[in-house]
Amino acid sequence: MEEKKRNSFTGQIGFVLAAAGSAVGLGNIWRFPTLAAKNGGGLFLLVYIILALTFGFALLTTEAAIGRKTQQSPLTAYKKINKGFGFIGYFAYIVPFIIYPYYCVIGGWVIKYMSTYLAFQGKAAVAPSFFGGFITNQWQPILYTVIFTALCFIIVYKGVEHGIEKYSRILMPALAILISFIAIYSIFLKTSDNGEIRTGVEGLAVYFIPNFEGLTFGKFLRVCLDAMGQLFYSLSIAMGIMVAYGSYMKKEVNLSKSINQIEIFDTVIAVIAG
Repeated sequence: MEEKKRNSFTGQIGFVLAAAGSAVGLGNIWRFPTLAAKNGGGLFLLVYIILALTFGFALLTTEAAIGRKTQQSPLTAYKKINKGFGFIGYFAYIVPFIIYPYYCVIGGWVIKYMSTYLAFQGKAAVAPSFFGGFITNQWQPILYTVIFTALCFIIVYKGVEHGIEKYSRILMPALAILISFIAIYSIFLKTSDNGEIRTGVEGLAVYFIPNFEGLTFGKFLRVCLDAMGQLFYSLSIAMGIMVAYGSYMKKEVNLSKSINQIEIFDTVIAVIAG
């Protein structure tokens, strides 16, 4: 029987935007700024960038290469490389299975906020009681979770080229524009601190300049561990995701150049969010 030809991304840009769409998300926009604030800003940023350029690049390249070499899903790709590594495929299958439900819930929250703003009810959405009222409602959280899940299903059902790649080409540039606008807006927001007016510009020095004063080995180790955990979370490493994406990557696409572009896009979004 003739083997059915596997679909693929149309080219490097399609693969990069789709893979970046998987990597960029909660880890960049919510978790990265939180950890940066917790770990002193500039020091955490420096450690994270070093890890991303070394450890992160190596792992991303390895996973995408395994996918492209085997042309199989994470469940069977490792076994094809080496029969003794087949058990890794089961872990790579289980992790996204566990992650997906809570992403659907949070995706539902995003749709709720978006629909509220599109209905010109922005003031209602920023009210302190809005979120609490929404998640304690009996049916609304379930409804919006189902809507988000259905949208994901439709996009995946359309396939690699006409689904994931097509929508990534629209949504990823839109995300970059939105996050840039929010960052610029946030920098010039004025707040009152004990009667003194401050702006976000003053925080840029803390965020971009590492402070080594009073740094102990224990504190540095904690920063490294947080940065490493963030790296795995943000770049979708060790979840089988990049193996799956790599399996739809054309042989002629430059692998290392594509991984560089994914890392740059992912890190830039995280830094802007911070």
